Amino acid sequence: MIKAIKDIVKFSGTESGNIYKSILFGIIVGIGRMIEMAGIYFTITAIINAVNGNAPSWQSFLIVLTGVFVACFAKGYSQMEQTHAGYYMAANKRITIADHIKKMPMGYFNENSLGELVGTMTTVIENIETLAPMVMIRLMDGFITSAVMLICVFVFDFRFGLTMLIVECIYLIISSMMEKKSQSVAPMRQDSEVKLVSAVLEWIQGMSIVKSFNLTGRGDHALAEALEYNRKSNTEMEGFYVPYTIAQKAILQIGTFALILESVMFYIEGTLSLSYTLMMIVMSFMVFAHISGAGSAMAIIRLLTSSMEKANKPESIEKMDGLGKSYESEKHDIEFKNVDFSYNDRQVLHNISFKIPDKTTTAIVGTSGSGKTTICNLIARFWDVDNGQVLIGGRNIKEYTLETLMSQISMVFQNVYLFSDTIENNIKFGSPNASHEEVVRAAKEAACDDFIESLPDGYNTMIGEGGASLSGGEKQRISIARAILKDSPVIILDEATANVDPENEDRLQKAIAKLTENKTIIMIAHRLKTVRDADQILVVDEGKIVDMGNHEELVAKEGLYRRFIVGRENAENWKI
Repeated sequence: MIKAIKDIVKFSGTESGNIYKSILFGIIVGIGRMIEMAGIYFTITAIINAVNGNAPSWQSFLIVLTGVFVACFAKGYSQMEQTHAGYYMAANKRITIADHIKKMPMGYFNENSLGELVGTMTTVIENIETLAPMVMIRLMDGFITSAVMLICVFVFDFRFGLTMLIVECIYLIISSMMEKKSQSVAPMRQDSEVKLVSAVLEWIQGMSIVKSFNLTGRGDHALAEALEYNRKSNTEMEGFYVPYTIAQKAILQIGTFALILESVMFYIEGTLSLSYTLMMIVMSFMVFAHISGAGSAMAIIRLLTSSMEKANKPESIEKMDGLGKSYESEKHDIEFKNVDFSYNDRQVLHNISFKIPDKTTTAIVGTSGSGKTTICNLIARFWDVDNGQVLIGGRNIKEYTLETLMSQISMVFQNVYLFSDTIENNIKFGSPNASHEEVVRAAKEAACDDFIESLPDGYNTMIGEGGASLSGGEKQRISIARAILKDSPVIILDEATANVDPENEDRLQKAIAKLTENKTIIMIAHRLKTVRDADQILVVDEGKIVDMGNHEELVAKEGLYRRFIVGRENAENWKI
């Protein structure tokens, strides 16, 4: 239990001060309860002694009222501090994880880890922000107030204090056994929550496939298994706690009965006055109420600590070296020196070396899966190379901070992702301080101003997550507008015109020409008109550079590039 509280304080970070404040107010709550007990005792004494007049009764009433006021006031502040700590430490943890994952290799974000990460950021941390305040409130109110009452009872009569101490010790032993044995079920329950979120996310994302193959009710086995696993883990956890909960309540009921029995017996024996007897009978129904709350908190401590361990897991993933500096490069030539790279155990690039001079255009061509996109991703340092170096401006990209590196690079992907926000904010994503006029100018240059203006709210139109409400070509043009607005010296184009209709392709080619003016360009392309005008062409096959040169040089000799060109020409000239 003490370790759990330490874990909560450690997890809370900057909110630990609020937790310590809540502990202080918890002690004041206990003092308030003590004052209440004193007021009740004086009231009972006044009634038994049949004191004439109202003064003693009013004094007793005021003492009780003072105790209630102090306890309520302090408990209110204690709960506010705990609740503040709970929600803010959850929010801070989400921000910390978000900052951390921005510096993690892209390889982490595979389908499984993405679902786990979503589950951690939502369900797991939501458990923390709700459970942490509840656990702290019950533990502090239970143990502090019980400790104060135990002291009062010992002062009142050590015999009752001894009984109360024995009962509470047995109760804590049962609670400790429950907390330790819950280690086996709490992580399983936590794991089931994360797997459920992951399965639901995958099922929703694949809904189009489920519908298109008419698999409704048959294509959701993974979701059904996740739901069953979640049901089983929750049921087992609740069933596990039942015997311990019954034992806890039983020992407290026995303790209450023991105090009442002792009070009556001591009164009959003549070793206890009537006022003390009545006082102990009243207190017997109150002294164990607070320790009961602490016991119920101990039942969920393991779930809380398991959630905190799960929430800390993303930060244990090694992030890319963040020791770079904010260099300002005047030149932006790119060089690969003997680069090897693997996805897990599968080597994708083999000893790749090439140079891209500053302010030139390099096209990368090759068969699907040859490593073209991987080369571009290594330039942007989405992953780190296994061996060799990637240099920009003559400096290893590891020497730059990730922020400085990415400020020099704009990327237009084949598969565009847009955020659930306005069109203007999506265009401004890489340049948040841009004015509306600058956004409009970039949109016009990217040939997307016309369709934006035709929308109900123009640039303020909200688009769905991932740009679901736009066509593929519209999303692509917004992505290009975003790159135009960012105006970085290095531009990476991954099939930037793949989803653009022929009607807008000429306009978009002009926009790309403007975007790439006086820039260092790397493009993955298959269209002849795009490749032909490049200053340099890299031919990639099975993770190796098998040829390089300009269009005329490569097409003049037998090789993969010439076969590529002949195949493309035949495809473009094919007619029904």
